[in-house]
Amino acid sequence: MQENAQSITVLGAGVVGIACAVHLLRDGHRVTIIDRLPPGEACSSGNAGVFASYACLPVSLPGLFWSVPGMLLDPAGALTIRMSYWLTLFPWLVKFLRAGRMEPMQSSARALSFLVNNSLEQHRDLARGAGVDHLLRPAPLVYAYADEASLSKGLHTWDWRRPYGVEPRVVRGAELRELEPALSEELPCAVVIDDCGHTTNPSLLVKGLADYAQRQGATLLQRDVIDIHPRDGGGVRLSTDDGDIMAEKIVIAAGAWSGKLAEQCGEAVPLEAERGYHLMLHDPGVELRSIVGSAKGKFLATPMDEGLRLAGTTEFAGLDAPPDYRRAEVLRSQVRDLFPDANIDDYSQWMGQRPSLPDSVPVIGPSQRHAGIYYAFGHQHIGLTSAPKTGRLIADMVAGRTPNIDLGPYRVDRFQR
Repeated sequence: MQENAQSITVLGAGVVGIACAVHLLRDGHRVTIIDRLPPGEACSSGNAGVFASYACLPVSLPGLFWSVPGMLLDPAGALTIRMSYWLTLFPWLVKFLRAGRMEPMQSSARALSFLVNNSLEQHRDLARGAGVDHLLRPAPLVYAYADEASLSKGLHTWDWRRPYGVEPRVVRGAELRELEPALSEELPCAVVIDDCGHTTNPSLLVKGLADYAQRQGATLLQRDVIDIHPRDGGGVRLSTDDGDIMAEKIVIAAGAWSGKLAEQCGEAVPLEAERGYHLMLHDPGVELRSIVGSAKGKFLATPMDEGLRLAGTTEFAGLDAPPDYRRAEVLRSQVRDLFPDANIDDYSQWMGQRPSLPDSVPVIGPSQRHAGIYYAFGHQHIGLTSAPKTGRLIADMVAGRTPNIDLGPYRVDRFQR
Protein backbone atom coordinates (compact mmCIF):
# COMPACT_ATOMS: atom_id res chain seq x y z
CA MET A 1 0.00 0.00 0.00
CA GLN A 2 1.38 3.42 -0.95
CA GLU A 3 2.17 6.02 1.71
CA ASN A 4 -0.48 8.40 0.38
CA ALA A 5 -3.16 5.70 0.20
CA GLN A 6 -6.61 6.86 1.23
CA SER A 7 -9.88 5.13 2.04
CA ILE A 8 -12.40 5.96 -0.69
CA THR A 9 -16.01 4.81 -1.05
CA VAL A 10 -17.55 4.77 -4.52
CA LEU A 11 -21.33 5.07 -4.61
CA GLY A 12 -22.41 3.22 -7.73
CA ALA A 13 -21.44 -0.12 -9.30
CA GLY A 14 -22.24 0.80 -12.88
CA VAL A 15 -19.58 1.16 -15.52
CA VAL A 16 -18.58 4.67 -14.40
CA GLY A 17 -18.34 3.76 -10.71
CA ILE A 18 -16.39 0.59 -11.42
CA ALA A 19 -13.99 2.45 -13.72
CA CYS A 20 -13.41 4.99 -10.94
CA ALA A 21 -12.76 2.15 -8.50
CA VAL A 22 -10.23 0.44 -10.78
CA HIS A 23 -8.25 3.64 -11.37
CA LEU A 24 -8.27 4.44 -7.64
CA LEU A 25 -7.03 0.93 -6.88
CA ARG A 26 -4.21 1.42 -9.38
CA ASP A 27 -3.12 4.39 -7.28
CA GLY A 28 -2.99 2.17 -4.20
CA HIS A 29 -6.10 3.42 -2.41
CA ARG A 30 -8.42 1.33 -0.25
CA VAL A 31 -11.71 1.21 -2.13
CA THR A 32 -15.24 0.27 -1.10
CA ILE A 33 -18.02 0.10 -3.71
CA ILE A 34 -21.65 0.46 -2.62
CA ASP A 35 -24.76 -0.06 -4.75
CA ARG A 36 -28.27 -1.35 -4.13
CA LEU A 37 -27.87 -3.53 -7.25
CA PRO A 38 -25.12 -5.95 -8.27
CA PRO A 39 -22.41 -4.58 -10.59
CA GLY A 40 -23.33 -4.03 -14.22
CA GLU A 41 -27.07 -3.62 -13.80
CA ALA A 42 -29.38 -0.71 -14.81
CA CYS A 43 -28.03 1.36 -17.73
CA SER A 44 -24.70 -0.44 -17.59
CA SER A 45 -26.56 -3.58 -18.63
CA GLY A 46 -29.06 -2.30 -21.18
CA ASN A 47 -27.12 0.29 -23.17
CA ALA A 48 -26.27 -0.01 -26.86
CA GLY A 49 -22.84 -1.39 -26.00
CA VAL A 50 -21.04 1.02 -28.33
CA PHE A 51 -17.70 2.73 -27.72
CA ALA A 52 -18.91 5.88 -29.44
CA SER A 53 -15.76 7.82 -30.26
CA TYR A 54 -17.89 10.00 -32.53
CA ALA A 55 -20.28 11.12 -29.74
CA CYS A 56 -18.61 14.47 -29.09
CA LEU A 57 -21.68 16.62 -29.74
CA PRO A 58 -24.27 17.37 -27.05
CA VAL A 59 -27.85 16.31 -27.68
CA SER A 60 -29.03 19.92 -27.84
CA LEU A 61 -27.81 21.43 -31.11
CA PRO A 62 -28.47 24.64 -33.04
CA GLY A 63 -31.80 24.32 -34.82
CA LEU A 64 -33.12 21.50 -32.64
CA PHE A 65 -35.84 23.75 -31.19
CA TRP A 66 -37.73 23.72 -34.49
CA SER A 67 -37.61 19.92 -34.72
CA VAL A 68 -39.01 19.17 -31.27
CA PRO A 69 -42.74 19.69 -32.03
CA GLY A 70 -42.62 17.29 -34.96
CA MET A 71 -40.75 14.70 -32.90
CA LEU A 72 -43.32 14.91 -30.11
CA LEU A 73 -46.28 14.65 -32.47
CA ASP A 74 -44.88 11.59 -34.25
CA PRO A 75 -46.10 8.45 -32.39
CA ALA A 76 -43.11 6.57 -33.81
CA GLY A 77 -40.72 9.43 -33.08
CA ALA A 78 -37.56 9.21 -31.02
CA LEU A 79 -38.78 11.60 -28.28
CA THR A 80 -41.77 11.54 -25.95
CA ILE A 81 -42.64 13.46 -22.79
CA ARG A 82 -45.44 12.18 -20.57
CA MET A 83 -48.19 14.75 -20.15
CA SER A 84 -48.03 14.48 -16.36
CA TYR A 85 -44.33 15.40 -16.42
CA TRP A 86 -44.33 18.52 -18.60
CA LEU A 87 -44.43 21.10 -15.78
CA THR A 88 -41.72 19.32 -13.82
CA LEU A 89 -39.48 19.06 -16.86
CA PHE A 90 -40.01 22.60 -18.17
CA PRO A 91 -37.10 24.34 -16.32
CA TRP A 92 -34.74 21.59 -17.50
CA LEU A 93 -36.00 21.95 -21.09
CA VAL A 94 -35.27 25.68 -21.04
CA LYS A 95 -31.68 25.01 -19.95
CA PHE A 96 -31.44 22.23 -22.55
CA LEU A 97 -32.49 24.48 -25.43
CA ARG A 98 -30.16 27.28 -24.29
CA ALA A 99 -27.28 24.80 -24.26
CA GLY A 100 -27.93 24.17 -27.97
CA ARG A 101 -26.78 27.60 -29.12
CA MET A 102 -23.58 27.51 -31.18
CA GLU A 103 -21.13 28.85 -28.58
CA PRO A 104 -22.23 26.68 -25.62
CA MET A 105 -22.57 23.71 -27.99
CA GLN A 106 -18.93 24.08 -29.02
CA SER A 107 -17.84 24.35 -25.38
CA SER A 108 -19.71 21.13 -24.59
CA ALA A 109 -18.22 19.43 -27.65
CA ARG A 110 -14.68 20.21 -26.50
CA ALA A 111 -15.38 18.70 -23.09
CA LEU A 112 -17.11 15.63 -24.55
CA SER A 113 -14.45 14.99 -27.18
CA PHE A 114 -11.80 14.46 -24.51
CA LEU A 115 -13.98 11.87 -22.77
CA VAL A 116 -14.99 9.85 -25.85
CA ASN A 117 -11.83 9.98 -27.95
CA ASN A 118 -9.99 6.65 -28.24
CA SER A 119 -12.64 4.91 -26.14
CA LEU A 120 -11.99 1.39 -27.46
CA GLU A 121 -8.30 1.54 -26.54
CA GLN A 122 -9.14 3.00 -23.14
CA HIS A 123 -11.49 0.09 -22.50
CA ARG A 124 -8.88 -2.40 -23.69
CA ASP A 125 -6.50 -1.03 -21.07
CA LEU A 126 -9.04 -1.78 -18.34
CA ALA A 127 -10.34 -5.04 -19.81
CA ARG A 128 -6.94 -6.69 -20.36
CA GLY A 129 -6.08 -6.45 -16.69
CA ALA A 130 -9.46 -7.88 -15.77
CA GLY A 131 -9.30 -10.69 -18.32
CA VAL A 132 -12.44 -9.58 -20.17
CA ASP A 133 -10.92 -8.11 -23.33
CA HIS A 134 -12.58 -10.92 -25.32
CA LEU A 135 -15.83 -8.96 -24.86
CA LEU A 136 -14.52 -6.05 -26.97
CA ARG A 137 -14.82 -5.77 -30.76
CA PRO A 138 -13.51 -3.14 -33.18
CA ALA A 139 -16.24 -2.30 -35.68
CA PRO A 140 -17.27 0.70 -37.79
CA LEU A 141 -20.47 2.62 -37.29
CA VAL A 142 -22.65 2.58 -40.41
CA TYR A 143 -25.28 5.30 -39.97
CA ALA A 144 -27.82 4.67 -42.72
CA TYR A 145 -30.07 7.24 -44.40
CA ALA A 146 -33.37 6.59 -46.17
CA ASP A 147 -32.52 8.88 -49.09
CA GLU A 148 -30.00 11.42 -50.35
CA ALA A 149 -32.13 14.33 -49.17
CA SER A 150 -32.01 13.07 -45.58
CA LEU A 151 -28.25 12.64 -45.85
CA SER A 152 -27.78 16.19 -47.13
CA LYS A 153 -29.95 17.52 -44.32
CA GLY A 154 -27.91 15.72 -41.67
CA LEU A 155 -24.34 16.11 -42.97
CA HIS A 156 -23.68 19.36 -41.11
CA THR A 157 -23.94 17.58 -37.75
CA TRP A 158 -21.18 15.21 -38.86
CA ASP A 159 -19.07 18.12 -40.11
CA TRP A 160 -19.41 19.78 -36.70
CA ARG A 161 -17.49 16.80 -35.30
CA ARG A 162 -14.45 17.21 -37.55
CA PRO A 163 -12.61 19.80 -35.40
CA TYR A 164 -12.64 17.23 -32.58
CA GLY A 165 -10.91 14.46 -34.50
CA VAL A 166 -13.95 12.61 -35.89
CA GLU A 167 -13.56 11.63 -39.56
CA PRO A 168 -16.93 10.75 -41.11
CA ARG A 169 -17.07 9.47 -44.68
CA VAL A 170 -20.04 8.93 -46.95
CA VAL A 171 -20.52 5.56 -48.67
CA ARG A 172 -23.07 4.59 -51.28
CA GLY A 173 -24.26 1.73 -53.43
CA ALA A 174 -21.94 -1.25 -53.89
CA GLU A 175 -19.43 0.05 -51.36
CA LEU A 176 -22.18 0.21 -48.73
CA ARG A 177 -23.38 -3.34 -49.54
CA GLU A 178 -19.82 -4.64 -49.25
CA LEU A 179 -19.34 -2.92 -45.92
CA GLU A 180 -22.64 -4.21 -44.45
CA PRO A 181 -24.34 -6.92 -46.58
CA ALA A 182 -27.26 -7.28 -44.15
CA LEU A 183 -28.42 -3.73 -44.80
CA SER A 184 -31.55 -3.16 -46.88
CA GLU A 185 -30.92 -2.41 -50.55
CA GLU A 186 -33.56 0.31 -50.23
CA LEU A 187 -31.09 2.39 -48.20
CA PRO A 188 -28.88 4.25 -50.67
CA CYS A 189 -26.27 5.88 -48.48
CA ALA A 190 -24.66 6.05 -45.05
CA VAL A 191 -22.12 7.93 -43.00
CA VAL A 192 -19.35 5.65 -41.74
CA ILE A 193 -17.12 6.15 -38.70
CA ASP A 194 -14.26 3.67 -38.83
CA ASP A 195 -12.73 4.39 -35.42
CA CYS A 196 -15.40 2.71 -33.34
CA GLY A 197 -16.19 -0.52 -31.50
CA HIS A 198 -18.57 -2.29 -29.18
CA THR A 199 -18.87 -4.88 -26.45
CA THR A 200 -20.66 -8.14 -27.05
CA ASN A 201 -22.05 -8.09 -23.50
CA PRO A 202 -22.15 -4.79 -21.56
CA SER A 203 -23.26 -6.41 -18.31
CA LEU A 204 -20.54 -9.09 -18.32
CA LEU A 205 -17.93 -6.44 -19.11
CA VAL A 206 -18.80 -4.43 -16.00
CA LYS A 207 -19.17 -7.54 -13.84
CA GLY A 208 -15.73 -8.68 -15.01
CA LEU A 209 -14.21 -5.32 -14.11
CA ALA A 210 -15.95 -5.43 -10.72
CA ASP A 211 -14.58 -8.93 -10.06
CA TYR A 212 -11.13 -7.65 -10.97
CA ALA A 213 -11.53 -4.72 -8.57
CA GLN A 214 -12.38 -7.14 -5.78
CA ARG A 215 -9.35 -9.28 -6.60
CA GLN A 216 -7.28 -6.11 -6.29
CA GLY A 217 -8.67 -5.52 -2.80
CA ALA A 218 -11.90 -3.58 -3.25
CA THR A 219 -14.84 -4.30 -0.95
CA LEU A 220 -18.28 -4.56 -2.57
CA LEU A 221 -21.39 -3.86 -0.47
CA GLN A 222 -24.91 -4.30 -1.83
CA ARG A 223 -26.78 -1.61 0.06
CA ASP A 224 -29.05 1.32 -0.71
CA VAL A 225 -27.55 4.67 0.31
CA ILE A 226 -30.47 6.75 1.56
CA ASP A 227 -28.77 9.85 2.97
CA ILE A 228 -25.34 11.48 2.90
CA HIS A 229 -24.15 13.51 5.90
CA PRO A 230 -20.87 15.43 5.36
CA ARG A 231 -19.10 15.99 8.68
CA ASP A 232 -17.57 19.33 9.62
CA GLY A 233 -14.35 17.72 10.76
CA GLY A 234 -13.97 15.73 7.56
CA GLY A 235 -15.38 12.45 6.39
CA VAL A 236 -18.91 11.46 5.45
CA ARG A 237 -21.58 9.44 7.22
CA LEU A 238 -23.64 7.33 4.85
CA SER A 239 -27.08 6.21 6.00
CA THR A 240 -28.02 2.97 4.25
CA ASP A 241 -30.84 0.45 4.45
CA ASP A 242 -28.51 -1.66 6.60
CA GLY A 243 -27.09 0.87 9.02
CA ASP A 244 -24.59 3.73 8.87
CA ILE A 245 -21.18 3.63 7.21
CA MET A 246 -18.35 6.08 7.88
CA ALA A 247 -16.32 7.07 4.84
CA GLU A 248 -13.14 9.11 4.60
CA LYS A 249 -13.84 10.23 1.04
CA ILE A 250 -16.61 9.39 -1.41
CA VAL A 251 -17.20 9.39 -5.16
CA ILE A 252 -20.86 9.81 -6.16
CA ALA A 253 -21.29 7.80 -9.36
CA ALA A 254 -24.87 6.63 -8.93
CA GLY A 255 -26.20 7.51 -12.38
CA ALA A 256 -29.69 9.00 -12.48
CA TRP A 257 -29.94 8.73 -8.67
CA SER A 258 -26.90 10.99 -8.17
CA GLY A 259 -28.86 14.24 -8.23
CA LYS A 260 -30.60 13.47 -4.96
CA LEU A 261 -27.28 12.58 -3.31
CA ALA A 262 -25.57 15.73 -4.59
CA GLU A 263 -28.44 17.82 -3.24
CA GLN A 264 -27.88 16.28 0.20
CA CYS A 265 -24.32 17.61 -0.08
CA GLY A 266 -25.71 21.09 -0.70
CA GLU A 267 -25.18 21.14 -4.47
CA ALA A 268 -28.33 21.13 -6.58
CA VAL A 269 -27.76 19.90 -10.13
CA PRO A 270 -30.38 19.86 -12.96
CA LEU A 271 -30.13 16.11 -13.47
CA GLU A 272 -33.00 14.37 -15.26
CA ALA A 273 -33.77 10.70 -15.80
CA GLU A 274 -33.84 10.31 -19.57
CA ARG A 275 -35.40 6.94 -20.24
CA GLY A 276 -33.98 4.74 -22.94
CA TYR A 277 -35.42 1.47 -24.22
CA HIS A 278 -33.93 -1.49 -25.98
CA LEU A 279 -35.28 -4.49 -27.82
CA MET A 280 -33.11 -7.61 -27.93
CA LEU A 281 -33.78 -9.90 -30.90
CA HIS A 282 -32.58 -13.28 -29.64
CA ASP A 283 -32.68 -15.04 -33.01
CA PRO A 284 -32.40 -12.13 -35.46
CA GLY A 285 -31.66 -14.14 -38.59
CA VAL A 286 -29.07 -11.57 -39.71
CA GLU A 287 -25.38 -11.22 -38.93
CA LEU A 288 -23.81 -7.78 -38.83
CA ARG A 289 -20.23 -6.81 -39.55
CA SER A 290 -20.74 -3.36 -38.08
CA ILE A 291 -22.76 -1.24 -35.70
CA VAL A 292 -25.70 0.05 -37.71
CA GLY A 293 -27.57 3.26 -36.99
CA SER A 294 -30.90 4.42 -38.36
CA ALA A 295 -30.99 8.13 -39.17
CA LYS A 296 -34.76 7.91 -39.54
CA GLY A 297 -35.47 5.97 -36.36
CA LYS A 298 -32.63 7.43 -34.26
CA PHE A 299 -31.57 4.03 -32.89
CA LEU A 300 -28.54 1.73 -33.06
CA ALA A 301 -28.38 -1.97 -33.86
CA THR A 302 -25.46 -3.73 -32.15
CA PRO A 303 -24.51 -7.41 -32.58
CA MET A 304 -24.13 -9.08 -29.18
CA ASP A 305 -23.67 -12.55 -27.72
CA GLU A 306 -27.39 -12.77 -26.93
CA GLY A 307 -28.57 -11.53 -30.32
CA LEU A 308 -29.12 -8.17 -31.97
CA ARG A 309 -29.75 -5.23 -29.65
CA LEU A 310 -31.81 -2.27 -30.88
CA ALA A 311 -31.29 0.66 -28.53
CA GLY A 312 -32.64 4.18 -28.66
CA THR A 313 -35.64 6.44 -28.11
CA THR A 314 -35.94 9.08 -25.42
CA GLU A 315 -38.72 9.41 -22.86
CA PHE A 316 -39.04 11.86 -19.99
CA ALA A 317 -41.37 10.66 -17.24
CA GLY A 318 -39.34 10.91 -14.01
CA LEU A 319 -37.52 8.27 -12.02
CA ASP A 320 -40.54 6.51 -10.55
CA ALA A 321 -43.05 6.18 -13.40
CA PRO A 322 -43.57 2.66 -14.78
CA PRO A 323 -42.06 1.77 -18.19
CA ASP A 324 -44.06 2.30 -21.36
CA TYR A 325 -42.93 -0.59 -23.52
CA ARG A 326 -44.70 0.84 -26.52
CA ARG A 327 -41.43 2.74 -26.90
CA ALA A 328 -39.61 -0.56 -27.39
CA GLU A 329 -42.30 -1.72 -29.80
CA VAL A 330 -41.47 1.30 -31.95
CA LEU A 331 -37.99 -0.17 -32.37
CA ARG A 332 -39.48 -3.51 -33.33
CA SER A 333 -41.65 -1.87 -35.98
CA GLN A 334 -38.66 -0.06 -37.51
CA VAL A 335 -35.95 -2.71 -37.58
CA ARG A 336 -37.01 -4.14 -40.93
CA ASP A 337 -36.39 -0.74 -42.50
CA LEU A 338 -32.73 -1.62 -41.89
CA PHE A 339 -32.80 -5.41 -42.18
CA PRO A 340 -35.74 -6.74 -44.24
CA ASP A 341 -34.88 -10.36 -43.39
CA ALA A 342 -34.75 -9.86 -39.62
CA ASN A 343 -36.71 -12.25 -37.41
CA ILE A 344 -38.60 -10.06 -34.93
CA ASP A 345 -40.64 -12.76 -33.18
CA ASP A 346 -38.22 -13.81 -30.41
CA TYR A 347 -37.36 -10.75 -28.36
CA SER A 348 -37.12 -9.18 -24.92
CA GLN A 349 -37.57 -5.58 -23.80
CA TRP A 350 -35.75 -3.31 -21.37
CA MET A 351 -35.95 0.22 -19.99
CA GLY A 352 -33.25 2.18 -18.18
CA GLN A 353 -32.71 5.68 -16.77
CA ARG A 354 -29.96 7.72 -18.40
CA PRO A 355 -28.57 10.46 -16.11
CA SER A 356 -28.90 13.57 -18.28
CA LEU A 357 -27.81 17.16 -17.82
CA PRO A 358 -28.98 19.99 -20.11
CA ASP A 359 -25.58 20.42 -21.80
CA SER A 360 -24.88 16.65 -22.04
CA VAL A 361 -21.56 17.11 -20.18
CA PRO A 362 -21.15 14.99 -17.04
CA VAL A 363 -20.24 16.38 -13.65
CA ILE A 364 -16.71 15.18 -12.91
CA GLY A 365 -14.74 16.63 -10.04
CA PRO A 366 -14.74 17.71 -6.42
CA SER A 367 -17.57 19.19 -4.43
CA GLN A 368 -17.30 22.95 -4.09
CA ARG A 369 -18.75 22.78 -0.56
CA HIS A 370 -17.19 19.77 1.16
CA ALA A 371 -13.67 18.38 1.05
CA GLY A 372 -13.46 14.69 0.28
CA ILE A 373 -16.57 14.46 -1.91
CA TYR A 374 -16.19 13.88 -5.65
CA TYR A 375 -18.77 13.59 -8.40
CA ALA A 376 -18.84 11.39 -11.51
CA PHE A 377 -22.33 11.39 -12.98
CA GLY A 378 -24.54 12.77 -15.73
CA HIS A 379 -23.02 10.87 -18.65
CA GLN A 380 -26.32 10.63 -20.56
CA HIS A 381 -25.63 8.58 -23.74
CA ILE A 382 -21.87 8.15 -23.20
CA GLY A 383 -21.53 6.38 -19.85
CA LEU A 384 -19.93 3.27 -21.34
CA THR A 385 -17.87 5.27 -23.84
CA SER A 386 -16.45 7.76 -21.36
CA ALA A 387 -16.12 5.62 -18.23
CA PRO A 388 -12.35 4.92 -18.50
CA LYS A 389 -11.36 8.57 -18.82
CA THR A 390 -13.85 9.59 -16.14
CA GLY A 391 -12.23 7.11 -13.78
CA ARG A 392 -8.77 8.41 -14.61
CA LEU A 393 -9.83 12.03 -14.04
CA ILE A 394 -11.28 11.17 -10.63
CA ALA A 395 -8.11 9.29 -9.64
CA ASP A 396 -5.98 12.24 -10.75
CA MET A 397 -8.05 14.68 -8.71
CA VAL A 398 -7.96 12.51 -5.59
CA ALA A 399 -4.17 12.22 -5.93
CA GLY A 400 -3.75 15.96 -6.44
CA ARG A 401 -2.52 15.55 -10.01
CA THR A 402 -3.62 18.30 -12.38
CA PRO A 403 -5.04 16.91 -15.63
CA ASN A 404 -3.85 18.66 -18.78
CA ILE A 405 -7.37 19.79 -19.74
CA ASP A 406 -9.79 22.53 -18.77
CA LEU A 407 -11.89 21.08 -15.94
CA GLY A 408 -14.32 24.02 -15.89
CA PRO A 409 -16.95 22.43 -18.17
CA TYR A 410 -17.27 19.48 -15.76
CA ARG A 411 -17.72 21.49 -12.55
CA VAL A 412 -20.69 20.73 -10.36
CA ASP A 413 -21.53 24.42 -9.90
CA ARG A 414 -21.44 25.41 -13.56
CA PHE A 415 -25.23 25.72 -13.77
CA GLN A 416 -25.22 28.25 -10.92
CA ARG A 417 -22.83 30.66 -12.65
